[in-house]
Amino acid sequence: MKVLLINGSPRPKGNTSIALAEVARQLEKHGIDSETVWIGKKPIRGCIACNTCKQNPGACVFDDDVCNSISAKFAECDALVVGSPVYWGQPNGALLSIIQRAFYSNGASIAGKPAASIAVCRRGGATASFETLNMPFQMMNMPLVSSQYWNIVYGREPGQAVLDKEGLQTMRTLANNMAWLLKSTDGKPAPGRGDEPWEPMHFVR
Repeated sequence: MKVLLINGSPRPKGNTSIALAEVARQLEKHGIDSETVWIGKKPIRGCIACNTCKQNPGACVFDDDVCNSISAKFAECDALVVGSPVYWGQPNGALLSIIQRAFYSNGASIAGKPAASIAVCRRGGATASFETLNMPFQMMNMPLVSSQYWNIVYGREPGQAVLDKEGLQTMRTLANNMAWLLKSTDGKPAPGRGDEPWEPMHFVR
C-alpha cells in the first residue's frame, strides 16, 4: 500500500516538510510506502468554473502548472495526507487551488480513500486551516484519519518544528492510525454513495 503526501508549502525543506517526513517514517515502520510531492514555487491557477473537465474527466484543462501531475498520482495511492503552512488563518492559497481543481476534475481517482490534513503554524489559525483542508475530503467520501490531537505542528523559522515534541508525536500517531485503517480495509476505498443516484439540490425555489 502507498500513501501520497502533498507538501503545500512554498518552502521545500520547511516545517511542513518536517511534519510530513515524520508521518512517512512512521508509515515505513508499518511496511507502508509513501511518496511526497511538493507543489513548488511557480504560479498556480485557480479554477475558473469552465467545466471543461466534465466533458473530459481526469485532468484540468489548464496543464501549465503542477495540478495535473499531482492529480495523476491519485490512482496510484491508497491514501492521502496534505500538509500546509498557515497564512492569515488559512491554508496556503496555492495548495487550495490544486485541491479544488484536482478533486473536481479527477475526483473519481481519489474518492473513498482515507485522508488526513496537517496544519503547520507559528501561533494561531491552525484549527481553522485544519478544518478547511478537511472539507474537500468529506465531500469525496474519504474517511478522515485522526490522531491524539488535531493534526497540528508548531514552528516559525525553518526547522523549528523539530522542537515541537507533542506535534511530532501527533504525526506518528496519525501515521499509526492511517496504517491501521489501511490494513483493516485491505486498502479498499469506502463505498460512498454506491449505486444510489446523487440527488443534488439548492435552496433557491
